[in-house]
Amino acid sequence: MRRPLTLLPLALLALPLVARAQHAGGEPVSTVVATSTSGPVASAPEVGHAAPDFAIPVADASGPRAEPLSLGAQRGRVVVLAFYPKDRTSGCTAELTKFRDEFGTLFGDGVLVLPVSADDLATHEAWAHEMKFPFVLGADTDLSVAARYGSRMEGRPMASRTVFVIGKDGRVAYRDLKFNALSEAAYDSLASAVAKAR
Repeated sequence: MRRPLTLLPLALLALPLVARAQHAGGEPVSTVVATSTSGPVASAPEVGHAAPDFAIPVADASGPRAEPLSLGAQRGRVVVLAFYPKDRTSGCTAELTKFRDEFGTLFGDGVLVLPVSADDLATHEAWAHEMKFPFVLGADTDLSVAARYGSRMEGRPMASRTVFVIGKDGRVAYRDLKFNALSEAAYDSLASAVAKAR
């Protein structure tokens, strides 16, 4: 069945814009995909690769911390980096409530759990206070950290739901690029990965 020609321009507008620079010989130099959020989106780091370093503002129920949390400063400690779309939404509430309620079983002592979204510190503080989270929340308002982990939602101003376990050596020990907040199996896999990284 043929589509009406009037829909063709709309379909073309939905395609990402690609700019390609070329050498004189016609070889492509680089490709940049334009998205609605600024900054390039990297692919997610592979298991066994070094986790991209970052420093991010964080807040908990008592308020914003004075200093940003630096991943590099966590060497020697297992880190669970969990990107999520938005505070107080149903899936994110289910995920972080599970992290809170089963903290000892999923993670255990000495593990840094760092949920990260594009929400600001004030929103994080209010939600952490209301939910009594035993962990800080990272404010990635420009999605620069999410972009480095291949976790920025394409075309939308939020992170996708992804989870990384970073080992004591600073390398990615586990990743789930489509973490299912409502699946018990997803939490079982995460707990197993954390136990192995410890």
